[in-house]
Amino acid sequence: MEKRSYTWFERKRQAKALDLAQEQITKALDTVALLNEIMQKMVIGAEKEAMYCIETIFKVEGEVDNLRTEVFKELSKGFALFTEYREDIMHLVKRLDTLADHVKDAARCVKMLEGVKVPKELWETVALMTKTLVDCAQALRGSIEKITADPPEAIRGAKLVERIERELDNEYLKAKSLFIKYAQEMHSGAIVIFDDLIEFIEHAADICADTADYIVILASRE
Repeated sequence: MEKRSYTWFERKRQAKALDLAQEQITKALDTVALLNEIMQKMVIGAEKEAMYCIETIFKVEGEVDNLRTEVFKELSKGFALFTEYREDIMHLVKRLDTLADHVKDAARCVKMLEGVKVPKELWETVALMTKTLVDCAQALRGSIEKITADPPEAIRGAKLVERIERELDNEYLKAKSLFIKYAQEMHSGAIVIFDDLIEFIEHAADICADTADYIVILASRE
């Protein structure tokens, strides 16, 4: 009876940790969609609406951080039932937390450019990058969901993430090349900030690809 009680407790603990991890991963991936919404608004000149979305990203990213902490707390309380999965969950949660950090940093760059004249073509190019990043995040989400239920499909999804990330790399180079075209029209400080913006988006895509590589490992175990 006592042993059965402990087993129930461990399973409840595992369920709570997995629920928290799922919520954290979902919110982290949702920040990508918010970033894309910001960029689309900047393209059409809806700067005030974009600034509102930025505040939303800051809020959600804070929630992602808090959920990461809660996941780690729950995992640290786990017993034997957790041993096999604890490290895998922690690696996924850490990676997605880093993704949300890069998205937040990109949003912060946009906020610093509030009221600054930036050529529309630059916003359009970066908006294309974030649209591709959304595709990348959606493919990653689908891959994560299939790790246990359908490992081969999870691996195919991970490969799709890598292909989309390579597309974003091409868009990244195009965006960089525009600095030469518009060097005379932009303040040097604005160029530096916009360059950081592009870098953070590219870093976010890199994290997606890195996570996809890890999913291949997890799915192969299944």
